[in-house]
Amino acid sequence: MSALRAALQDLSEDVFFDLLEREDAYLLVLDVPGVSADSLEVAVDDGRLSIEAHREKDPAGDYQYLEENRSLFLDIELPLPADAVSTETEAIVERGVLELTLPKTSATGETTIDVVEEDS
Repeated sequence: MSALRAALQDLSEDVFFDLLEREDAYLLVLDVPGVSADSLEVAVDDGRLSIEAHREKDPAGDYQYLEENRSLFLDIELPLPADAVSTETEAIVERGVLELTLPKTSATGETTIDVVEEDS
């Protein structure tokens, strides 16, 4: 997970995030004000997590922008922790907050197999 933590620390100071961990998953929380599910793209490919987000705004009434300083465009790529299960990543965006849940593989890598006795 240190590669993910290092990559997050290298992001612009304008990107606000929290990284949490529990026994079975990581939780990455990113502030994406004004972004909806329609203007957000999250993908996992080859051990990398990519996030693209943009805020769409229309000026009110007959106003036109002379200067726009509140735009938001986020395009980041982060390494996944080695123990993350990328195929089960979940993303939820609500009220300008993106929550990405990255489940972990089991710590032991062990799978229990049920043994049944066959009737003779």
